[in-house]
Amino acid sequence: MKIDQIDLYQIHMPLVAPFETSFGSKDHRNLILARVCADGLVGWGEYASDGPGYSYETVESGWHILKDYLIPLALSAPFSGPRECPERFHRVRGHNFAKSCLEGALWDLFAQRSGLSLRAYLDAGRGITRDRVTVGVSIGIQPSPQKLAEKIETFLQYGYLRIKIKIKPGRDIEDARVARSVLPGRMLMVDANSAYSLADAGVFQAMEDLDLLMIEQPLGYDDIYEHHKLQRQLRTPICLDESIHTPDHARMAIELDACKIINIKQGRSGGLTRAIEIHDLCQAAGMPVWCGGMLETGIGRALNLALASLPNFTLPSDLSASNRYYNPDIIDPPFDINPDGTLSVPTGPGLGVQIVPSRLKAATLRAATFRP
Repeated sequence: MKIDQIDLYQIHMPLVAPFETSFGSKDHRNLILARVCADGLVGWGEYASDGPGYSYETVESGWHILKDYLIPLALSAPFSGPRECPERFHRVRGHNFAKSCLEGALWDLFAQRSGLSLRAYLDAGRGITRDRVTVGVSIGIQPSPQKLAEKIETFLQYGYLRIKIKIKPGRDIEDARVARSVLPGRMLMVDANSAYSLADAGVFQAMEDLDLLMIEQPLGYDDIYEHHKLQRQLRTPICLDESIHTPDHARMAIELDACKIINIKQGRSGGLTRAIEIHDLCQAAGMPVWCGGMLETGIGRALNLALASLPNFTLPSDLSASNRYYNPDIIDPPFDINPDGTLSVPTGPGLGVQIVPSRLKAATLRAATFRP
């Protein structure tokens, strides 16, 4: 497949409500969409990091890396499949979100050319993917524990089966206890986004009686080693997120017993190809995974849903309905939660979602076109 044209759009998307983590609070998202044209088809990818909190990658760095490095590499020769992307882009170190943006569009294109949904294209005839994905919701840090309880009650009415609350020093143990009091017997987890050190082990030991599903990324964003020390002190499973950028990182975490669960984000991993490799490694090791979200638009959400349909995604994923973050989303129809607490994986060709041109135009801050 020879690429004819690549368009980049930097978009500004207001959030339905501010979202606060240990990094700070956001009331909007600046993202990049890639539109890739080939063989009379159009594929879409999303760059979901507006850093430098979660990742060093920012919209400015992503635009630069895409424009000056990755797009020229993508236009330099035809692709025989999307799995070629990691090798094609290997001379660019890091910048995984930028790589995933173009790779996602190529997965969309190749699935469309095959006349398959991305879920079916990933399945490759094995018959093991799901048409619905169990999802949970992520709740940012609220003004008070009481406000947190009220927010949880609101999301329970939507049918989410798992609640994740963000924590940070000073807003951790009490918040977790309040959340458990609202959620007796329900799936509850906490996400620290690397806000603690090993010296804070007592904070997490104090949560041991809350029957948490997991504690996500309590220690350093680039740490695996000290997580294995913390996991030895806890019954509650640790889940690694920010630390796992490559299949080798996943292999290291598994061999060190640094965690019992891994959160797979295809953007953080550099695209679906590497994300699937991490999935397969964890499956072989008997370690469950789930799919994390980055407050993506419907483009990134559709791609994540296809990934999360793979068999080892056995825990509820952070994929939520469109109206959790955007109203309206940039796609139509939006993603809505089903009565059983799931999201349906799109069945149309490729990603199976359609951009609304008027919404894209209204959200676009800048655009650029690239041709061979």
